[in-house]
Amino acid sequence: MQTLRDLELLLASRTPLVIVESLEEKRITQLFPVLGLRLRVPVFQWTVTDGLRRLEIDFGPKGLHPDPTDALRHIRSEAEPAIYLLLDFHPYLSNPLHIRLIKEIAQNYDEIPKTLVFLSFELAIPSEIRHLTARFIVRLPGRNEIKRIIKEEAEAWQLRASRPVKADPKAVEALATHLLGVTTSDTRRLIRNAIADDGAIRQDDLPRVMQAKYELISRGGIISFEYDTAKFSDVAGLNRMKEWLEHRRSRFHDQDSTLDQPRGIMLLGVQGAGKSLAAKAVAGSLQLPLLRLDFGTLYNKYIGESEKNLRHALSITETMSPCVLWIDEIEKGISVNGSDDGVSQRILGTLLTWMAEHNTGVFVVATANDIQRLPPELIRKGRLDEIFFVDLPGNGQRREIFSIHLRRRNQAPGGFDLDTLAQISDGFTGAEIEQAIVSALYRSQSDETGLTTEHLIEELERTSPLSVVMAERISELREWAAGRTVPAD
Repeated sequence: MQTLRDLELLLASRTPLVIVESLEEKRITQLFPVLGLRLRVPVFQWTVTDGLRRLEIDFGPKGLHPDPTDALRHIRSEAEPAIYLLLDFHPYLSNPLHIRLIKEIAQNYDEIPKTLVFLSFELAIPSEIRHLTARFIVRLPGRNEIKRIIKEEAEAWQLRASRPVKADPKAVEALATHLLGVTTSDTRRLIRNAIADDGAIRQDDLPRVMQAKYELISRGGIISFEYDTAKFSDVAGLNRMKEWLEHRRSRFHDQDSTLDQPRGIMLLGVQGAGKSLAAKAVAGSLQLPLLRLDFGTLYNKYIGESEKNLRHALSITETMSPCVLWIDEIEKGISVNGSDDGVSQRILGTLLTWMAEHNTGVFVVATANDIQRLPPELIRKGRLDEIFFVDLPGNGQRREIFSIHLRRRNQAPGGFDLDTLAQISDGFTGAEIEQAIVSALYRSQSDETGLTTEHLIEELERTSPLSVVMAERISELREWAAGRTVPAD
């Protein structure tokens, strides 16, 4: 296993403190008896419930020193090299005495090489010992390993049910691809559930597996899966952007193409003009899953943790590739005002490095309302392919927007004077037109009449659109975009 080999190399590199953050405790702990035999050193495991016990050989005293202070004092006093696997030690890392004991053990490594491995779901390393640590990243299973797990689970089911699993080869291949980005334990569980109901792996199992997978991915809150990727027919206008994407769509599904992989686009424009809907529509057009990165959940009070959260999110995204990564209102996450002790700068640096170096099939769609808050290095060519400006909809687009939103609410567009509505709504965004329709429907319901053109006109006339309320800012944004961006329509 690659994880076993990687961990063996790290432990052999003479690093005194190793940090492993993972929810797969059972999977990781099962590796350490093998590691002890390979490295020819004893391995001990500590838990607050059972204390210290030998792992790779079943002999000797068990259950010693369940108190964390006693355990660290005992480890410090030992005269022989060893590996100590400390489970869920994170609550005790805030104790100055524990930090001092850990530091003394680590600093004495050259005389007596004792390695402390901290395994928890989350670990914040105190700054006093950070320079003595190395962080081990648990790899998510690749496609070949997932296929091996499918085989193992099918054989286990066959032993229980006394009959073989009926497996569609194409469904097995698709399942191995769809389960990329999921931990080993969750992969086993999803495969087991797919087989359990009918003893088969077929195409109709895939939607349920994908639904469960996306729920797992969204569980952490940093990366979420967007289910309602709009069809491009649901987005009015944006014809230039649609054409630009259409020229590149085949590249995501042709792995042998000699063309450069498209990297992403920036959607800049007036608030409410449809940038978020356009981002969803990009995924629908490219026929790729859409992942949304929430900058608000990245930030952590501990130094370095926010960048680690971002790297983890980007790692999940790469494993899901080919896919579309939507970063909504990106300027709010990487503001360069310097008021957050440099966290935004470090987040920006991590993101820029990834955008410039990644060679996976991840297509970035970043949306922004305020270009002035974005650093120039983010929007240069090479990190993103193009910047599209999403302006207020024109007359024809507004007519189409009315038609789309009326149909969504079971109203026949042919029963309304769309030309008049498009003229009266000059300066309105798509979101404002939609809200006018919603308000008009409530008014018609209270009047106990059907929705009419007059209801819509009344709502439009009593609304002050954003283009009027914030005319100066929108004018400034348009002036900046002229000549610097490509009109989306």
